[in-house]
Amino acid sequence: MRLGRIPWINCYPIYGAIDRGLVSVPAELVTGTAAELNDLLAAGELQVSVVSAVEYARNAAAYHLLPDLAITCDGPVHSVALFSRRPVAELDGCTVLLTASSRTSVLLLDLLCRHRWKVQPRFATARAEATDLAALAGLPHEAVLVIGDAALLLAAQSVYPVRVDLGLEWKRWTGLPFVFAVWAARREAPAAAAGAVHRRLLESRAWGLEHLDLLSREAAGATGVPEPVCREYLGDLDYALSYRHLAGLTDFFRRLAQDSLVPDGSLSFISAA
Repeated sequence: MRLGRIPWINCYPIYGAIDRGLVSVPAELVTGTAAELNDLLAAGELQVSVVSAVEYARNAAAYHLLPDLAITCDGPVHSVALFSRRPVAELDGCTVLLTASSRTSVLLLDLLCRHRWKVQPRFATARAEATDLAALAGLPHEAVLVIGDAALLLAAQSVYPVRVDLGLEWKRWTGLPFVFAVWAARREAPAAAAGAVHRRLLESRAWGLEHLDLLSREAAGATGVPEPVCREYLGDLDYALSYRHLAGLTDFFRRLAQDSLVPDGSLSFISAA
């Protein structure tokens, strides 16, 4: 079994005990960005992985979800934000740079622009790192979508006067939590092996949620983001996939399908651990 993981600090509570050898997972760990893991799971190079929620929607026939495991928020997410030089209501026709690292965040922004803010920006993929301010400054744009650790760092630099947290905007729009990432297994993966990986991930999560202060110190050292910011960030995230989370996920998928951005489909799970 090969298990995908994202190196960003939002995954520390899931993989922290595994990294420390406190929980043994029967799989080889493979690290990559969300977009890279999406492609590896789709190609069969991974059997289980954390992937963008949109990756599951696009390829649901090939995957089973792992129950009760996701990266979600019920309000601010902090690490998925639109940084803008003007209010979002004034972005009609303006250039908005997009990250190449996350498909879910890009489509969430697309929905918000179309249906909540009623604007039609010109989207362009940013090749520069979001934290490379000199490179970004050389690209003509009015706003940029930044995700992950880079969004936490950029928020502290006060370069853009407007910062819109996409998790919070979704909550205000729908009243529901937002699911950014899920853990999925390929349907042909041996059920017993996938179930064993799932159980170990849940064990590691339980340890991680009990040690958020420790993980926040580690995250601050790894990223340069102040420790209190890391602690608030990890504390505001939710790593479950409850009925409310599923309601938010299915509502997101429904809205995407109505705009023909993903196919209609249903959720499928491996057997509960």
